Amino acid sequence: MREIVFDTETTGLDPSVERVIEIGGVELWNHIPTGKTYHVFIRPAGRKVDPAAFDVHGISDEFLADKPLFSEIADEFLAFFSGARLIAHNAAFDIQFLNAELSRIGQPPIDPGLVVDTLPMARRKFPMAPATLDALCSRFSIDTSRRDKHGALLDSELLAHVYIELIGGRQAALGLSVETGGGREGGEGEAVRVGPRPVPLPPRLTQSEIAAHRAFVETLGEDAVWWRYLHRAAPEAAAAEAG
Repeated sequence: MREIVFDTETTGLDPSVERVIEIGGVELWNHIPTGKTYHVFIRPAGRKVDPAAFDVHGISDEFLADKPLFSEIADEFLAFFSGARLIAHNAAFDIQFLNAELSRIGQPPIDPGLVVDTLPMARRKFPMAPATLDALCSRFSIDTSRRDKHGALLDSELLAHVYIELIGGRQAALGLSVETGGGREGGEGEAVRVGPRPVPLPPRLTQSEIAAHRAFVETLGEDAVWWRYLHRAAPEAAAAEAG
């Protein structure tokens, strides 16, 4: 299953008038990061960055002056995000902004059935506890030393770690059957599967130990539970069947 953990930064809080200025995304395949990412800064046509938003992400109008418009990056954005389940923290905020941008260029909105919000997931798992991205990183001992400001790609990378913990932890990467070719876009290599050993390991018990155990079990009577695990019936039961 392909998933994109993503985040956006915007010029302000109202999607009807404010604009997306940064998108970051991290690809997961069966909950395992593939190393593929998406990151772009976007020039907000006719809109300035609100000072309160600048305090959060530090992205200035001057920095965005030479960046592409959303219409110019829409195809590559859709190519990376299409067909995947989309994971975001407080997803309604990001989805509203992305849908507003898509609407402006005549594209259909994102299917809400593809969106997973990690904020209610965290609140269900840890009732009454703080559920910000920083708080969750602290809870799961995820390093946030690079995060002095919000940034779409960095926050996506941090959220990917948080999401994996919320759905069961890093042991999700320890599956015994991993498809590395044919099952994901751009994958290479062959399927790796774990099955029975071609040659069984030698028994750890000696023949004398096995004989001693059988002799002991025979003293316990035909109702002894051990007869369920031996390859022959209890002596009393065998005699009854013969008679």
